[in-house]
Amino acid sequence: MIAAMDFEADPELESIRREAAKLSEAFDDDYWSERDEQRAFPWEFYRAFATKGWLGVLVPERYGGAGLGVLHAGTLLRAVGASAGAMNAASTLHLSIFGMGPVIHHGSEELKERTLPPTATGELHVSFGVTEDDAGTDTSRIRTFAHRDGNRFIVNGKKVWNTKAQQAQKILLLARTTPRESCRRRMDGMTLFLADLDPEHCEIREIPKLGRNAVNSNEVYIRDLPVPEADVVGEVGRGFYHLLDGINPERIVIAAEAVGIGCRALECAVRYARDRIVFDRPIGQNQAIAHPLADSHSELEAADLLWQKAAWSYDRGEAAGALANMAKLRAGEASFRACDRALQVFGGFGYAREFHVERYWRESRLMRIAPISQEMVLNYLCEHVLGLPRSY
Repeated sequence: MIAAMDFEADPELESIRREAAKLSEAFDDDYWSERDEQRAFPWEFYRAFATKGWLGVLVPERYGGAGLGVLHAGTLLRAVGASAGAMNAASTLHLSIFGMGPVIHHGSEELKERTLPPTATGELHVSFGVTEDDAGTDTSRIRTFAHRDGNRFIVNGKKVWNTKAQQAQKILLLARTTPRESCRRRMDGMTLFLADLDPEHCEIREIPKLGRNAVNSNEVYIRDLPVPEADVVGEVGRGFYHLLDGINPERIVIAAEAVGIGCRALECAVRYARDRIVFDRPIGQNQAIAHPLADSHSELEAADLLWQKAAWSYDRGEAAGALANMAKLRAGEASFRACDRALQVFGGFGYAREFHVERYWRESRLMRIAPISQEMVLNYLCEHVLGLPRSY
């Protein structure tokens, strides 16, 4: 049975898109190029969105947020991604928006009352502490361990690719509380904490990287970090399953951002193809230029629909893992191809920083790696959607 589909524009979503685009327009390409080159966090941009209350888009109203869904958050972040800030701008905001999902869905009432109101206002920054360099995408093999000590836990370990750890006061930290070999299922025995990033117990080292340099990525070394029992998110030993309420929304909103970035690059390339005259005619008159741009437009349109379907399903409480992964897969590919084609349209000028498409290209490349590689998405779909034997 195919459900009825209504593609009529939603006034609420359109209002969110317009507001996000308007706020973003105040920060032009020069602003973002400067922040990227200086590796300086864009506080002015962050505060503009915090002041308007957009960081609390997913936070329930009783805790000071808007109480909206992932579809609304994705609409907001797609507009941000389509601005001059591209992934730098989106990353400035999105951890504050989706990162507290596990707390919203699984945290104790006391934890929610303590942490969600300052999240909604932008006062509380949280970093995501899941990935480890010697575990990679095999989360079951993380080595960060938390052992119980009375009414608290003591954590030791290391995390990598922690976004905004230099600004964050808290870290949503996944740690083993039971050794893997003692668990019936490999994803059991992990616990999720909303821990303090206490400088006496946490050393933060920035990772130099290709792009998105206005927003830092870091290694976090954790030594004897005390975490009170009150900062456990959900049940001890069930942390990975609680984390899914951060992981699936993350993949959905990153797909939305990827579409936005691709559309930004495509818009720049189309404008240049109309205006650039070579051999007495605009280069966009040549099919070698025009056809790739038309192809990317169609790919971005398809990816746009897919992330919205994933968000709609998640907001309805349906299993959205497959759709979230497919949206990230398709949007990541479409975004990078659009940015690569845009750079090609500009020719040598595309390689110059003056026209900014090289920055979009660098930032869109990240979407094919993070938060999960395209290859691991395909593995997931093979096993969980197509029913093929597990390959790894």
